Amino acid sequence: MNAMSAPKTILLIITGGIAAVKSLELLRRLRDGGHKVEVILTKAATEFVTPLSVGALNEAEPHTELFNLTAEAKMGHIRLAREADLVAVIPASADFLAKMAHGRADDLASTVLLATTAPVVVAPAMNHRMWAHPATTANVATLQGRGVFVIPPEHGAMACGETGAGRLPEVAALLPLLDIILAGLPAGRPLRGKKALVTSGATHEPLDPVRFLGNHSSGRQGHTLAGALMLAGAEVTLLEGHVSVPAPPGVTVIKTPTAAALYDAALAALPVDIAICAAAVADWQLDTPLPQKQKKNGAGSWTPSFSPTPDTLRALGTHKTSRPRLVIGFAAETENALENARQKRQDKGCDWLLVNEISAKNPAFGAATNTVTLLDGKTEHFFENKSKAHIAAACIQKIIA
Repeated sequence: MNAMSAPKTILLIITGGIAAVKSLELLRRLRDGGHKVEVILTKAATEFVTPLSVGALNEAEPHTELFNLTAEAKMGHIRLAREADLVAVIPASADFLAKMAHGRADDLASTVLLATTAPVVVAPAMNHRMWAHPATTANVATLQGRGVFVIPPEHGAMACGETGAGRLPEVAALLPLLDIILAGLPAGRPLRGKKALVTSGATHEPLDPVRFLGNHSSGRQGHTLAGALMLAGAEVTLLEGHVSVPAPPGVTVIKTPTAAALYDAALAALPVDIAICAAAVADWQLDTPLPQKQKKNGAGSWTPSFSPTPDTLRALGTHKTSRPRLVIGFAAETENALENARQKRQDKGCDWLLVNEISAKNPAFGAATNTVTLLDGKTEHFFENKSKAHIAAACIQKIIA
């Protein structure tokens, strides 16, 4: 899990369904991130994962009963509700979503949810027909209207042998979203109805069939921003270069391996309300990529001819007819970071620009944390050694404001 400013207390509610087996890996990864985890197993969940396996991984017995004499002597369900920084229902079955939507409190898990004031996130997992049923759709809409964060299921093969939307996302895709919520992302889907475009990852400009000109970007910051926008209710298109992290669920992904592909896809995605250009685009491309591998063969130096790649950020920031209302750029500098960033913000026509100075102290690429300065033309906000989830949540808060 991404580095947080301090360990948090997470209440993990596991409900019934084959996807419950993924909750064991989620539990382990949350603990690896330094978080304290309390676990509630519903009665149906114990058909798929045992209290023994959960207890062994968490080094603490999971909670299963509302009417537990020892726990309730100390009002255990109220303690669980009050101590949590986040309540995560993962996976959330169709039955449990219905219970939440109707405010029932007939077991420990549902009672805690009525008593907590912490942010609540659900990650539904079920057969695709159950997910598409009007009753489930209405229940999810009700929960979202109450400020519950919803991580939509993914499309894919299911345990029942069918294929469709209903799979629980992989743990690696869930963790950044939990980080974003813990970092203070506003609830209530304040960006509902807005369209957002995010570019992320590195572009690779071919030199020959086996070599390319590229950079070290992992896509982590761009993907985290896309996930934050999705959780905030925006309709997100993610232009994905070469990355080492999974795309967040609930976004439309378009593969853009080169700067030219990124440029074309970005313009084709217009109009949008928000554009965030977080991709690390190679600035140069070979004029004519070689048809065969360039060999040394004892020859002397090779002097290829390069030309600039298409400038997606400038094209969006200066678009004559469909300029997004808000255009945000990124810059990675190795010297004179702020001076270069101020000039770049003006040259590219973007509203905000986030700059980080690449150094041994702040490698940025691939790291869980970053040190950046956000320039909006009026003020400069400095974020020192913050998690990329924290930076994403802060950007969304500023966008909403």
